[in-house]
Amino acid sequence: MANKTQEVGGIHFPFPFTPYSIQKDFMAELYRVLEAGKIGVFESPTGTGKSLSLICGALSWLRDFEQRKHQEEARLLETGTVPLSDGKEQPLTLSSSCKETPDTPRPAGEPDWVTQFVQKKEERDLVDRLKEEHVRRKKREERLRQIRHSAQLKYAAKRVRQEEEEMERLLCLSREMLAAGAEAEPQEPLVSGEEELVLAEYESDEEKGAARGVDEDEDDPEEEHVTKIYYCSRTHSQLAQFVHEVRRSPFGKDTRLVTLGSRQNLCINDDVKTLGSAQLINDRCMEMQRSKYERNRAEEEKPKRRRQEHRAACPFYGYEQLQLLRDQVLVGVKDIEQLVALGKEARACPYYGSRFAIPAAQLVVLPYQMLLHAATRQAAGIRLQGQVVLIDEAHNLIDTITGIHSAEVSGSQLCQAHSQLLQYMERYGKRLKAKNLMYIKQILYLLEKFATVLGGNIKQNPNTQSLSQTGTELKTINDFLFESQIDNINLFKVRRYCERSMISRKLFGFTERYGAVLTPSREQPRLAGFQHFLQTLQPTVTETPVSPVEEGEARLPRPASPLMHIESFLAALTTANQDGRVILSRQGSLCQSSLKFLLLNPAVHFAQVVKECRALVIAGGTMQPVSDFREQLLACAGVEAERVVEFSCGHVIPPDNILPLVICSGPSSQQLEFTYQKRELPQMMEETGRILCNLCTVVPGGVVCFFPSYEYQRQVYAHWDKSGLLARLAVRKKIFQEPKKANQVEQVLAEYSRCIKCCDQAGGTVTGALLLSVVGGKMSEGINFSDNLGRLVFLGPRCVVMVGMPYPNIRSPELQEKMAYLDQTLPRGPGQPPPGKALVENLCMKAVNQSIGRAIRHQKDFASIVLLDQRYARPPILGKLPAWIRDRVEVKATFGPAFAAMRKFHREKSVPS
Repeated sequence: MANKTQEVGGIHFPFPFTPYSIQKDFMAELYRVLEAGKIGVFESPTGTGKSLSLICGALSWLRDFEQRKHQEEARLLETGTVPLSDGKEQPLTLSSSCKETPDTPRPAGEPDWVTQFVQKKEERDLVDRLKEEHVRRKKREERLRQIRHSAQLKYAAKRVRQEEEEMERLLCLSREMLAAGAEAEPQEPLVSGEEELVLAEYESDEEKGAARGVDEDEDDPEEEHVTKIYYCSRTHSQLAQFVHEVRRSPFGKDTRLVTLGSRQNLCINDDVKTLGSAQLINDRCMEMQRSKYERNRAEEEKPKRRRQEHRAACPFYGYEQLQLLRDQVLVGVKDIEQLVALGKEARACPYYGSRFAIPAAQLVVLPYQMLLHAATRQAAGIRLQGQVVLIDEAHNLIDTITGIHSAEVSGSQLCQAHSQLLQYMERYGKRLKAKNLMYIKQILYLLEKFATVLGGNIKQNPNTQSLSQTGTELKTINDFLFESQIDNINLFKVRRYCERSMISRKLFGFTERYGAVLTPSREQPRLAGFQHFLQTLQPTVTETPVSPVEEGEARLPRPASPLMHIESFLAALTTANQDGRVILSRQGSLCQSSLKFLLLNPAVHFAQVVKECRALVIAGGTMQPVSDFREQLLACAGVEAERVVEFSCGHVIPPDNILPLVICSGPSSQQLEFTYQKRELPQMMEETGRILCNLCTVVPGGVVCFFPSYEYQRQVYAHWDKSGLLARLAVRKKIFQEPKKANQVEQVLAEYSRCIKCCDQAGGTVTGALLLSVVGGKMSEGINFSDNLGRLVFLGPRCVVMVGMPYPNIRSPELQEKMAYLDQTLPRGPGQPPPGKALVENLCMKAVNQSIGRAIRHQKDFASIVLLDQRYARPPILGKLPAWIRDRVEVKATFGPAFAAMRKFHREKSVPS
């Protein structure tokens, strides 16, 4: 692909083709935000090339930043001195480790000669660090250059793997010979002092290095974190698409890119992958590493001690293999699938190989859950200090932060954890130190009180416990602690103990071992009873038999330890009282009841990201209304208004290629207002069907109709079927419904697309397909209606219909508490609704914008958007639509003019040019 370098405002932006004017504006504004260290909220509609604009704009800035840094570095190394910071010239930040400058404030009254001496010393230290960093960078560049161009080094990992396989084969033969010899002839007892003559277990230097991990080489040139860009998105498929765009961009060949993922996505150890659950995979991986360290340390400290049996260490976690994989990752742009394939070939773990490549990477691609959770950031080795963060597809960023830091535990989990921990203490109590026993008893007490506050008994079967009181109750954190009678326990210390002792992992191993380890006969009845009791704690369903797993549907992973969920809940309870609430849900039995922590202030967790990074960009195709990000996230995180930059661009299509309509009444003059009180009326459902019947007569190809919920879609479909409207619709369009199960979505979309193509080629009365979808479902959130999914490239016409306004359930206790919290904490502007009411409207319009924003996909595309509800005509609601739709919307009070406009629009657009 040709490189069309564009110059905007004196800045050169390499681009794979001639960009749209809005892409030039986007890149220029992005460059200014990164250069000034500000926070940008960027909106670029679907189909305007947002991904390429982000890539070329951000990497152009990084290119210029690195050039300036290297020039300054070369000048400092040449002169050997550092200019004093007197306000006229500030030294550049050369890396995350070279931030100290010689302008550190000195104590008042210090003699001038002392100040000068200290400054000179700091200058020398800085120059020395620059020299070290310069050497490291040159070594890294040379090594990567050799890997890129040398077949011998490129396939070094493959040679290591072959050598290891041969060594393993020989070791297996040796073990078989030893075993055969032991069976044929028993070992003779050794004479006193003869033990010294027997060879000890041998490990080569390479094997010892692998056993100790990857921290052996203190001079590792990748220890320093270079200035980089962290790019986050919502799903792995979106990240893969972004990586593909980077590869096809002008920066694809020279950018050091690393894709991060979970162990579940990157693990290549078949014995670990089969565990299924993400938590179990994480625990087994860490346990295998620990067993490797402990075995090596024990053999070094006590070489004569009889060797004990250890769990097998992971064969893919070796020092040399991981170093080779790290370098391979940095050479060429790779997505997760390619990273896994490379790890299998190199016989090295892609999970750790990718993390070891982070310090030297220029662009790190990761799911934004991994970036937004502090503990996960730390575990992954992500350092945000002085770096750039780009958060894409950020329309639901607030909900994501809230979800990550909320926690819920069921009554069944409380009883399971209590029983398991009690048995653990009884079995190993005499071996435990006093502090361990103290904290275990505190955790047992907490579990007992949590069950009590729900109205149950921790020592009884939760499936058979009926609660006298049912319903939902919401409390502040302090009120919950007092009511549970646990306010005298330091939850911060309990949380720290759980993290450092890894008690939940020990407990999981304990319960897993009970079913596999033989025990003395006197303990068998007790252990059998324990296993039976644990089985009774599992929730049971008595209404209907359990149906077999459908073909293509993923089987449920093995459950993790219930104490792991409870640890998350305990950590959430350490949140400040004003920033969260506890929801007590009592549902008839203790098994079905639960405790849930609801985070009210996501800014407390987002503030750390904002504080550490150099610049932050929040981007998406439909970011309106932006006020939520500005008020709930940025302002509450302490960001000054002057630091926030908002950028929203129009669309690339001509103005007459889109027809957005607000229809206030139907063909029979029924007013359209789909409130909770009116939308289930038969006349409302009838009128909706008549409108669709009319639209399907003038819209060829694909039509997508969004409903506020799955339940309402089901009600309308059943009513149409009974009244005959469904048969009338089927005359013009074959009807499809969005499935609830994610694994069925692709099949439905394929059939929907195939139907449109067949109808276009065959002709006849059926002119396409009608897809009944749900706002917030898979179709509106995760699927792009591209080419054959919703319209035909050469046929062109398509229509998106929005039935009603998808307001959230105002009766939800969580939403009511969130509204009350915002009313108390956010200021109310003059002439503005209360913040709580604004939240409800914003949630509704974000869902609408996300659904209708996918109607247009490229510059030559066209579509009609129909909003069926007279409330859309209100100015405050219209103002929350994306600008490219808002500026062209037409409000039709009656159906006749709306139908005429639709017929004219699609008739003109359907004529081949």
